[in-house]
Amino acid sequence: MTFAMLILFIASIWAGAQNALAGGGSFITLPSLMVTGMDARAANITSCVALFPAQIVMGVTGRADARNPPGTSLTTLVLISLVGGALGAGVLLWTPPGVFAKLVPWLVLFATALFAWGSFFRKPPKPGEAHLPPWGEALSQFGISIYGGYFGGGIGLLMIASLTMAGLAVRNAGATKNVLAGVMNASAVAIFVFSPDVHWLQAAITAVGASIGGWAGAVMLRTVNEKLLKVGVVAIGLALTVGLFWQAH
Repeated sequence: MTFAMLILFIASIWAGAQNALAGGGSFITLPSLMVTGMDARAANITSCVALFPAQIVMGVTGRADARNPPGTSLTTLVLISLVGGALGAGVLLWTPPGVFAKLVPWLVLFATALFAWGSFFRKPPKPGEAHLPPWGEALSQFGISIYGGYFGGGIGLLMIASLTMAGLAVRNAGATKNVLAGVMNASAVAIFVFSPDVHWLQAAITAVGASIGGWAGAVMLRTVNEKLLKVGVVAIGLALTVGLFWQAH
């Protein structure tokens, strides 16, 4: 078990750096937590709790660049994210571990495909060119928040796509996304902390490792090839998908 915890700590540093540089850190923490002996649902819940402090820091740091999408207030999206995140977390706790274990390969495959699409194929709208009406943005954020509270892989890309389609510039969409991600995960974590599925030792190790990695990633941000990192995330996601499907059968 000590060796598994060491692997978890090293993987968490990598995950924190990955999140700071390109995203996709949960693809690393999920299997690393499972290596320590927990099932997929417990690993997902523990990962959500462990990565939450770094998300709050990211949201607060970039708060000045967050903006209201045309016709919609950031306060409205925050409230929607709180409700949606709590609903998603409640559904996850209601889902039997065996059922979630069968769903996880599909969720990881979806998140990997989404990451690949957002990183290499999606063409963002031109600045100021809105395709989503205010009610569409609100509905989109509600759905993303439920998914975020339930699993969370790829929520950043989903929100950036939704916010840019609503009319925000990419930089402002990124900052707004960080605020909303922190909010939806706050409501999920507020529910998860009462769950026996949270493995607090592993959560603490992951939180410390991810914080170190996040700091290192921020330092390396201007020198590392982001495209190669994104290719690495997709490769990890595909390998994890194959492994989870193999394990499920």
